[in-house]
Amino acid sequence: MPITPAQLDGAMAWRYATKVFDPSRRIDAVTWSALENALVQSPSSYGLQPWKFLVIHDPGLREQLRPESWNQSQITDASHLVVFLVQRQIGPAEADRLITTMAQTRGLDPADLATYRQMIDVDLIHGPRSQQIARWASNQVYIALGTLMTAAALLEVDTCAIEGFDPAAYDRILGLENGPYRSCVVCAVGHRSDSDKHATLAKVRYPASELIEVR
Repeated sequence: MPITPAQLDGAMAWRYATKVFDPSRRIDAVTWSALENALVQSPSSYGLQPWKFLVIHDPGLREQLRPESWNQSQITDASHLVVFLVQRQIGPAEADRLITTMAQTRGLDPADLATYRQMIDVDLIHGPRSQQIARWASNQVYIALGTLMTAAALLEVDTCAIEGFDPAAYDRILGLENGPYRSCVVCAVGHRSDSDKHATLAKVRYPASELIEVR
């Protein structure tokens, strides 16, 4: 059954950038599986999905990452830590992978998707946006980040998106330096601590009348 508008409003009002997680509270397996699926289902331009989601459970790795994250406690204390990785390049191999997967999934001949494949080629591989492909790919990753955070709020799971970290250090620690993916953004996921004073602070948002314009 779909949720009601009131339930959606409530979930959005409930969520906040959690600063203090309760390390004793773990996300149960069923809930985490649903959140992983939300990541997998995230939309992306052309459906290219230029990402991977690295879930860090190893406490030792988290301890190494924390100093490279402005020493933020969320890195070690959250139930789950997701490092969003982005593809370093979008080329013919990435386009061909999508076309092959799309054809298999929908029971098509890859030749039927030749026009779609050409669109990707003209736009992202050889077109003007190929010069800004790193920015384009990162934008797609942020769509997935938003999907995860919204899905978590609907399940009353707390999140905190983290840009305050050293991507180069993350790549070194996680062994990504010579691979096809690089660190883009981080999200801590878990349950808020009762000691987090930010949970009760009033949200500071500009009014819809200033943010939404209809023409």
